[in-house]
Amino acid sequence: MEKRVQDYTQDILAVVRSNTSPAAMSDKLGDFHANDIADAMPRLTVQERCKLYRILELNMLSDVFEYTDSDNAAEYVKEMDVKKGAAILSRMETDALVEVLHKIDKAKKKLLFELMDDDVRHDIEMIASFDEDEIGSRMTTNCIIIRENLTVKQAMNSLVEQAAKNDNISTIFVVTESQKFYGAIDLKDLIIARQDKSLEDLVATSYPYVYAEEDIDDCIEELKAYSEDSIPVLDNDNRLLGVITSSNIIDLVDDEMGEDYAMLAGLTAEEDLKEPLKESMKKRMPWLIVLLGLGMVVSSVVGVFENVVTHLPIIMAFQSLILDMAGNVGTQSLAVTIRVLMDESLTGKQKMELVFKEMRIGLCNGALLGILSFVLIGLYIYLFKGKTLVFAYAVSGCIGVALLLAMLISSAVGTCIPLFFKKVGVDPAVASGPLITTVNDLVAVVTYYGLGWVFLIGILHLAG
Repeated sequence: MEKRVQDYTQDILAVVRSNTSPAAMSDKLGDFHANDIADAMPRLTVQERCKLYRILELNMLSDVFEYTDSDNAAEYVKEMDVKKGAAILSRMETDALVEVLHKIDKAKKKLLFELMDDDVRHDIEMIASFDEDEIGSRMTTNCIIIRENLTVKQAMNSLVEQAAKNDNISTIFVVTESQKFYGAIDLKDLIIARQDKSLEDLVATSYPYVYAEEDIDDCIEELKAYSEDSIPVLDNDNRLLGVITSSNIIDLVDDEMGEDYAMLAGLTAEEDLKEPLKESMKKRMPWLIVLLGLGMVVSSVVGVFENVVTHLPIIMAFQSLILDMAGNVGTQSLAVTIRVLMDESLTGKQKMELVFKEMRIGLCNGALLGILSFVLIGLYIYLFKGKTLVFAYAVSGCIGVALLLAMLISSAVGTCIPLFFKKVGVDPAVASGPLITTVNDLVAVVTYYGLGWVFLIGILHLAG
């Protein structure tokens, strides 16, 4: 896949840098997808991009901008004439247009805003009025809207008239006289219907919808559940404001996964390469302070078992093995649990089944790895540390049992903590990898040294 993109990029660069006439160059570039041209744009010089702005038609340029990162798109707008920039932006999806405008300085933004049509300015102001966490901030007004009391012929005429400005035409949305959402019509059904037929029989009144002020996190699962190209977005009076398209949904899911990934790393938000040092530190420091406190607790617990280390210093060599395996198992269970919790319809019984399933997996894996550790570590201590066979396998037996218990308990911890966070209304991804790992370190230390204290020293009275 990477090779295919690279090949297209080189082809586009060759076309732009050739001495071909503007008309011929426009025809050749028209054979490429707008996404491929967007990929090639950063590889062009400013002069070459300016050449491209003059050669490509406005509709093609707006399509290219749709596939361009908002930061890059803002830079490209600065490179071109303000009138052309306004014309290109006016043809973009409204949500993408708002993102680009956020990255442009106030003076330039004001000029661009003044040159846009009244309808476009109204749409920008409406979408910008919603918080970035609300679904309304990610909608577009690129959709076909018709009245409910039309005939099929009148609806077709309205569709043709609106299609000049809106290209999301696979689904037609129907509203009442007061602009309240009534239902939706599939384009195919409208095309094959008789001209004098009423729209009533074509309208699907049970079509899904969301409200603009809903939090993205609250309705993203509902959006994913429907395989529709567009889902209408309503205001609190049930008036149709715009739609969330399938590409918007993909972007939302991608953003959500990025946020969850950041939280798994113990961050409060995603970072990028251009983020200032101070901002990155602010995101990481709160969790690091919490983890520092938990780390001190773990260290103090190790201090409690100082007597064990004094009598059997060899067990210190295998502490990291127990801690690492416990942390790995807990993180695996955490990842599985967060993925399962994306299904909002989970019952209490299903959650309990998840806990027991993860514990069974931890028990079985722990048993296998415990046996393997018992055999190999015992052999290692006997052959390379010069200890007796009884001593070697007593220590390795303690390690094997500790490994089994640590993996069993860590599986439960990695599952129960995100379930608890979900229960109290906190994003379960906040139960991040570093937190789980630190908690499991505490579990592993207590299990390992506790067994050593009771089994090796208390019962077998080993030393050395």
